[in-house]
Amino acid sequence: MAGMSVSALAGRSRQKYQETEEDRITRQSGHFADFEASMPSLSNRFKFSLKDNLTSYLGSRNPLYTPVDPKRDEVWLFDNTAFQNRLGRWKAEFVAAYFLRDSGEDLGEVVAWVSEKIGLAKDDKAEATIRERIQPMLDTILPAHSVTVDLQGIQTRLGPSGRDGISSDELAIPGHDYKSGDAVTIKAAGGVPASMSTRFYTPKGWAIISDVDDTIKKTLTSDPVGILKTTFAEEPEPIRGMPELYKHITQKLQNPPFWYLSASPYNLYTFLHQFRQMYYPPGTLILREASWMNLAGFLANLTQGTQAYKVDRISKIHTWFPKRKFILIGDSTQSDPEAYGEAYRKFNGWIKAIYIRKVTGVAAMDEGQKNSPERFKLAFEGVPDSAWYVFDDAQELYAKIDALVSEE
Repeated sequence: MAGMSVSALAGRSRQKYQETEEDRITRQSGHFADFEASMPSLSNRFKFSLKDNLTSYLGSRNPLYTPVDPKRDEVWLFDNTAFQNRLGRWKAEFVAAYFLRDSGEDLGEVVAWVSEKIGLAKDDKAEATIRERIQPMLDTILPAHSVTVDLQGIQTRLGPSGRDGISSDELAIPGHDYKSGDAVTIKAAGGVPASMSTRFYTPKGWAIISDVDDTIKKTLTSDPVGILKTTFAEEPEPIRGMPELYKHITQKLQNPPFWYLSASPYNLYTFLHQFRQMYYPPGTLILREASWMNLAGFLANLTQGTQAYKVDRISKIHTWFPKRKFILIGDSTQSDPEAYGEAYRKFNGWIKAIYIRKVTGVAAMDEGQKNSPERFKLAFEGVPDSAWYVFDDAQELYAKIDALVSEE
């Protein structure tokens, strides 16, 4: 399985981000708290050894780590984006997640609960889909573990993982003759069946940060039942017109790097990575750390503290590519307008355009508040009117993308 990358989890904060007013509106309108109270607990995700438990507090400095065992452990390596430092040398953050394979003792119970909540009739194929997608949320995480990768001919250790079962290492990449847009495949060593893609981008040019849920993929993030159905049971559906728009962006802006920034947990990486591969340009998925004691943590992860989380990840990208010109694309269901407005003000001149999709027709969404002109005006206070735009249809953005190129 490929993976996320720096963008995905790098620089991830252990703090719990504070719920904002937009989060409160989303959760109150969708009755999330009541729904979460009924969700199954998870008994197995934190049943790791005493040694791993105690030494995991040391993080990457842990001398008592355990190399992964390919016979029993699962490792995900997350795709990443390489950048050049001031000396022109290539670097990237390498992120890996570690699980005990097929260890989710609660799997049958959770599959049955999800099937009942979404009104699924007895269907073995549909239940198999739910089982496959929800398994990574239930498997035991593995702190204090490491994996070795073949980094362009050099055996390099990643990790060890911290208490969340994730390791993050910023490493130099051998070689200097990479061109912008080049990609290489990096594989795990020692018989571990894991690989990732690293893409190289030079310091200057255009770049895109895109939200995922309800911006490019139908998720129904304002409705807890809708989230379960679109995440675990249905075939993922792109938002109408967005795949074609992103293809146009790729062509017009000369193959820019893409980051796909979502509040979904990293456990959904494989599912979202396959969706992205099917419909959208290559890019790094940025997903949220998720170490919870019950399934309700999945919904809370997706609906609380999203503004601070996204600004934090955008800030990380800025440290790697401060000279590129960024376009941010999101939607009105959660806090994208507020997060993008904050990022614009924080990095004056770095973000050139912000586009927000106006989401309508979601039963549990308070459209009156979420799509009000007053909300957008407040979110983009201090941002020039010419730098942000709220759209209903992807077709509206073609001319705006073309205009950005003509203004260069």
